[in-house]
Parts: sequence; structure tokens; C-alpha cells
Amino acid sequence: MTSDPVILGAGPAGCAAAITLARAGAVPLLVDRDEAVGDPLCGGFLSWRTAEQLRQLGVDPATLGAQRVRELRLFAGGRDTRCPLPDRAHGLSRHALDTALRERALAAGAEVAFDHVRAIEPGKLVGAKGEIPFASLFLASGKHDVRTLARPRTARDPALGLRLRLPASPERTSLLAGAIELHLFPGGYAGLVLQEHGSANLCLALKKSALARLGGRPEALFAHLARTIPALAERLGEDWHCARVDSVGSVPYGYIARHTAPGLFRLGDQAAVIPSLAGEGIAIALASGQLAARHWLAGGAGAAPAYQHAFARLARPPMRLAGTIRTLAESPAGAQAALAIARLWPGLVAMLAGATRIDPKSRLAPAARAA
Repeated sequence: MTSDPVILGAGPAGCAAAITLARAGAVPLLVDRDEAVGDPLCGGFLSWRTAEQLRQLGVDPATLGAQRVRELRLFAGGRDTRCPLPDRAHGLSRHALDTALRERALAAGAEVAFDHVRAIEPGKLVGAKGEIPFASLFLASGKHDVRTLARPRTARDPALGLRLRLPASPERTSLLAGAIELHLFPGGYAGLVLQEHGSANLCLALKKSALARLGGRPEALFAHLARTIPALAERLGEDWHCARVDSVGSVPYGYIARHTAPGLFRLGDQAAVIPSLAGEGIAIALASGQLAARHWLAGGAGAAPAYQHAFARLARPPMRLAGTIRTLAESPAGAQAALAIARLWPGLVAMLAGATRIDPKSRLAPAARAA
């Protein structure tokens, strides 16, 4: 049985753990379903804080062709406002980001295997190709659960995620250059940002009931938003009908894993699911991977419960704040209030970004011992 960790999921959290472990002399095994790197829905906006974490891991968004983002634009009820960001942020697809992180992890000394893991049993992953034994498992499968270790879902009106990748066009480039946009509507919000090669990522988070009112069809929702939000219609243009709609269902926003068994480290969205409106989901994923790796390096498989407890303590404040922001944004009155506050207090963006971030160098993380 391997003594170094097996990491299920080669996204930001899993790769951050793999890089941290490999730099300390371990040889972690990354296990991912797909050999070809995908392009998950969320995480297309990287704050200046996230970019700093990535550079520390050896990945610079600017060298990957990321679009520069200098301001936040808020739209609600036919009104809008702009807030300058305190530092440069980036628009970058998850395909580009995840590819770079995976390459960095392998260059640092991690190994990789590809299999569709169907179940997790004591001491082993059960995949379509066979079994993979482990003494320590870093569960970093993102928003997708493995059946035997699924996160609880108790929301009466669960959240859904939808995404359109819009092709590059001069019109969209002119409208979106240098900005991340949030379009607030009853029951949800849409984030829009340019990414590498000029494409635009439109990612929606909304309540299931908001989609159900339109027959449960994402295309009907986008058409409705285009009719009722002129600014969004202008950015959608006419070619959005040709774009594929990606979706993820029943996202457990607000979930935090507070306990775990020895040997099982929950990372990323398997540890805490922050509303995407906060814009710090990737930062939290990276922090969880680094924290878990530091705990394992200090205490091995037995450090998992301490890591999970420490991460939960760190996650609670930003999760509460992000949940409050989400609730505010999803109601018409709250959206107008958010617009007014942002107009009166532009520095709020920087404050919220800091308050919805987890520091991977927290004193709650034990120092890594030499390999």
C-alpha cells in the first residue's frame, strides 16, 4: 500500500496539494477521470489575491493569456455602478488554469493516473479500470460527489449552476474589456468576464425555482434574461443561441465539512462550498490543498481530523459573509441596496475580497516537516 497520499481530482485544490507535497519530497498520486483537461463551470475569475497564491505555486495567470480585470461592474433593476479593484485581477478559463496546475504538479514530482472512480471503500478507490490502494486520501473531486462519500443536500430550493462560453467578438470585447460584471436578477445572478483568446465566460448561479418557473429549460432562462435585462442582452448578442449550455445541479452552498476520519482529507468544494458571487472560490480551493498537505507532512494520515477542524474554523467567517451577500443579491430590494452601497463605498470590494479569503499560511496549519 502506498504511503504517500492519493489525491482524487486534479483541479485547483488537488493540484495545490500535489505541488506542496511534491516540493517537500513526497510522491503524491493524482487520480482524475479525464486525461484531457476539462473546463469546469466556476472559477473563471481570479482575484489579485488568487493570482498571488498561484504565483507562489509556480503558475502565473498573465503568462497563460489571462485577460486583465481592473474594475467590478454591478447591474440590477436597470441601474449600474462601477468599482475599481484595488489590484489587477484576471479572467482565465478553468481549462487553461487546470492544465497549467496539472503540469506544475507533475513537474514538481507528482504522478498521475486516469480512471472513473465509482466508489471509495476503506483503504482503496474502486474505479472502472481497477482498484487503487491508499493510506491517505485527499478528496478533491470538486462539486461532483463520489457516491459513497456524498455531501448532504438539505436545501428546499437548491442552487443550480449554468454556464455559456461565448465566442470572441469585437462587440463583446469592447463592452467587457477590463471588467468583471455581475448582473443581479430575482433568484440569482450572472457573472461575465473575458478570458484568454477573447472568449467570454457567462456563469449563472440561481435557485432551482427560478429555472422551474420557465419550464426548467436553460435556453428559456437565457432568453428571458435577454428580454428583461437590456445590458445583458447587449452582451449576449445573437450568437449565444449557438453556445452549449453547461450545468451543475444541487450545489450545496454553505456546506462545510467539520469532521473527518483519519486518512481522509476533504479539499476544495468537498470541504467548503462558497457562493461564486464572492469571487474567491479558487483561492479557497488552493488554500485547502496547501493546508491539507502541510498537515499531512507534519502528522501523516492521522492529521486529517485536525486539518478538517482547522479548515472549518477558517472557512466559517468567509462562508457566512458570502452567504449574506448571496441572499442580498438574490432579492430585488437587496440588489438595489448592494448597488447603492457599492456606489457610496467603492473600497468595499477590497474589504469583501479580503474577508472571503482563507490564508493558506494560517497559524492553524502546522509547519511542514522536512521530507
